[in-house]
Amino acid sequence: MTTVGVLALQGAFTKHIEVLNSLGVNAIEVRKPEELALCAGVIIPGGESTTIMKQITFIKLAQALHSFALEKPVFGTCAGLILISKEIIGDSMKPFNLIDLSVERNAFGRQVESFHTSIEVNFPKTHSRQVEAIFIRAPRIRKVGPEVQILASYEEEPVFVQQGHHLGATFHPELTSDPAIHKYFIKIIEGMHR
Repeated sequence: MTTVGVLALQGAFTKHIEVLNSLGVNAIEVRKPEELALCAGVIIPGGESTTIMKQITFIKLAQALHSFALEKPVFGTCAGLILISKEIIGDSMKPFNLIDLSVERNAFGRQVESFHTSIEVNFPKTHSRQVEAIFIRAPRIRKVGPEVQILASYEEEPVFVQQGHHLGATFHPELTSDPAIHKYFIKIIEGMHR
């Protein structure tokens, strides 16, 4: 059985675990390098990106995550996307640079300006379909590199992207009842084991 880790330092990590379990995936909470080593892929959930990065550094997980990402898929949602970006505009924090994009934190507005909508996701090699997306203090993707595939946009701005075996979403797919995006991440993981 495929084991997928969810970084369990802050944010709605339990929601991601519930979605993965509903899809028949063995999902584990990751707080240590040895837990990360058990995983075929990992999700970095939403939360507060600066706090999550401080905790990653404090528990000495940064190097393990970097090595993991060279060979295995990472999916960052909201704050997780910020952490796997190349550049955070107006912020000195150095993200993991797994996806070649520049992000601006909280650029969709404050908590009270959170919203949900329907977006069309173009799943590569399969089909496109409408997916519910919940944006909570969401970052904005301001620039993408040439290797980045835009899988979904909202008002002509990219909100769901892929580069190689890594995924990033500015929204929270774990807070909806539709597991399509998690299913796609699992498909990427399983594709790497063929």
